[in-house]
Amino acid sequence: MRGFSPALLALILGQVCLHSCMAGVRVAAPLLMLNQGHPAWVVGLLLGLFAAAPVTTSLRVGRMADRLGYHRPMHLAVALTASGGLLAGASVWLTSAAPHSAWAALDALRSLPEWCAFAGLSVAAMMCGVGANMGLTTIQRTAGRLAAGDSTQITRVFSWLGLAPALSNMIGPVLAGTAIDAAGFASAFVVLSCLPLLALVGMRWVAREAPAARAASGARQGIWSLLKLPGLGRLLLVNWLLSASWDLHSFLVPVLGHERGLSASAIGLILGSFAAAVACVRLVIPLLAHRLREAQVLVGAMLTTALAFGGYSLAGSALAMAACSALLGVALGCVQPMVMTVLHHIAPPERQGEALAVRSMTINAAGAVMPLMYGLIGGALGASVLLWVMAAAVASGSLAARGSGRGAQLKT
Repeated sequence: MRGFSPALLALILGQVCLHSCMAGVRVAAPLLMLNQGHPAWVVGLLLGLFAAAPVTTSLRVGRMADRLGYHRPMHLAVALTASGGLLAGASVWLTSAAPHSAWAALDALRSLPEWCAFAGLSVAAMMCGVGANMGLTTIQRTAGRLAAGDSTQITRVFSWLGLAPALSNMIGPVLAGTAIDAAGFASAFVVLSCLPLLALVGMRWVAREAPAARAASGARQGIWSLLKLPGLGRLLLVNWLLSASWDLHSFLVPVLGHERGLSASAIGLILGSFAAAVACVRLVIPLLAHRLREAQVLVGAMLTTALAFGGYSLAGSALAMAACSALLGVALGCVQPMVMTVLHHIAPPERQGEALAVRSMTINAAGAVMPLMYGLIGGALGASVLLWVMAAAVASGSLAARGSGRGAQLKT
């Protein structure tokens, strides 16, 4: 397989393990809150913490990766994510009813009020969110170095790495649901907390950076000097628009399906066609990377996304919506490898972790805020109007995509 290596396999394994734990906790924690009778806004608040916490720590994480390399930040990411899972399990165990035992003190501990479970889960959500984000930033920075600055190789590396989220979003929730049904919530959280430890297995395949290679990152510069790099602002705008498009699709498909009287299985098929298209395009990109031009792919992806959103508003059947979903999956699936290729050429080597952190901040901020905005706008104007508005915004953003690589040595 072109562009594949043991080090890349270790990076993919690390991201799958960390993200699977976070994804599983993100499914199990809301289910527990609903099972205990908490209102929907409490569940929403808890989910928001997974994305909100990384926003406040991303920049420091990126600078840490630039300063320390891969191994030490990755160890910390594993510790945070695993500890978050264990804390969630302890919160459930300490607030669950228990039969009388010979240890009176133990019985007293396990009779804590249920609000303690919410407090513990909130801290666990922040720990898992920060840990997974720290691992992601560290892994992406290291992955870019595997390609030694070659655009084609960077695209291949990040296409392979882009398969990790799809695997994680399948492994984590499935494992969480199976463990909950088999042994309860506390046991499920403990099982999930074991996943990050598997990320340590392949770390020996990732070469340590020599101290001399990190010396240049010692002098800290402000974030504004980074944002002034030619093309970076445009690239972040493009990335934000396409990330918001991904969130909009996840939000609106169930809404549109319900409005149009589709069954749950039909809605699942529509979402499944999107995921399948994303996975397929990321498998194909490594084979075609030498023929692809980053700026042209980004422009094409934005115009195709706008076309898919317009098609959704007109599609009247599940089959037509699935076709639009697959088209959108192809467009959005090819974005991350291209964005990461451009980003690694724009940012100087000693600040690539920081640049990745700024990108992560914009994505997590969108993930925390945009769904609420979609709900408000969609409720006031209707889902179809929201689709047309987003289609217009993404199509207009294609102008920024044309200049996103300005100042970098790219294949354009």
